[in-house]
Amino acid sequence: MLIINEQQIQQQYDMADAIRDVTEMLRAKEQGQINNPHRTVLSFPERQASALYMPSADMVNKVSGVKIVTIFPENPAQNKPTTQGVILLSDGDNGEHVAMMTASYLTRLRTGALSGIATDLLARKESRVLTVIGTGGMAFEQVLGVLAVRPIEKIILVNRTPEKAQRFGERLVEFDINIPYTVEPIVSLAVQQADIICCATRSNEPVFNGDDLKPGTHINGVGSYLPSMREVDETTILRADKIVADDLPGVKDEAGELIYTVETGAWSFDQLHAELGQIVVETAAGRESESEITFFKCVGAAYFDLAVAKGVYSKIKANGTGIEVEM
Repeated sequence: MLIINEQQIQQQYDMADAIRDVTEMLRAKEQGQINNPHRTVLSFPERQASALYMPSADMVNKVSGVKIVTIFPENPAQNKPTTQGVILLSDGDNGEHVAMMTASYLTRLRTGALSGIATDLLARKESRVLTVIGTGGMAFEQVLGVLAVRPIEKIILVNRTPEKAQRFGERLVEFDINIPYTVEPIVSLAVQQADIICCATRSNEPVFNGDDLKPGTHINGVGSYLPSMREVDETTILRADKIVADDLPGVKDEAGELIYTVETGAWSFDQLHAELGQIVVETAAGRESESEITFFKCVGAAYFDLAVAKGVYSKIKANGTGIEVEM
């Protein structure tokens, strides 16, 4: 079995790789090649934390994977990461466990890749201003995903703690992202300027007012992953011309802002435009006008993790850089 750590993954597998592999997985899912049982979520209410168990299998390429990821928001106070995870990859021909790899970076990367794919299909080609609401652990790869598909000229950062937003901006510079950024303490001003908005928070209340959206805005919402969480308000959902889900069963169970709006009777899942994979294979339309407001809701699914885990394993095995162990 290969043991692959985060440093090895970061050195050899990047956003372009992830966008390519996740796109191919979306196509495979639409073609009925993926077995994706629903995830199991264990909650730890006293810590506002969760553990997720996510299996999937590629029935054509004969490989399966299971990701175990824990999300403990209080961990930074103990100098520990909020999100921790591993992925076990297995051979679908003989059941051999071929690789174990860290999953925290890959989770962020595949989520950023999904937002990149959605942005490419749904955002205006002329989009130049990116607003990022929430500059925590998931946000950096959101920026990378958008930058991979649109020529952004300005990045606006919003965080409840402006100092954290400033540190995020400095990290962008350290990563050689030479795009001007500003820290905006007034959310409404950040939203009003945006062509693309990425929300990556764990908020239980909407983080911006949908009335502030200008026509043609595209929104990626990736932070809320429990029914109790709401990043996006009802106004945004009702103003959106197209709402697209990464995975419909997951969104129905976990996308708090959509569930809330269903419960108020203002919206229903029958009004969902499409799953992202349907737009990838062109059975559903992407953006059709310059004025459309589009909203991509992402809660994640195991086959996205399988996509990037397969890609990492192939690269690391070919390069001979993983750590081989006998089990």
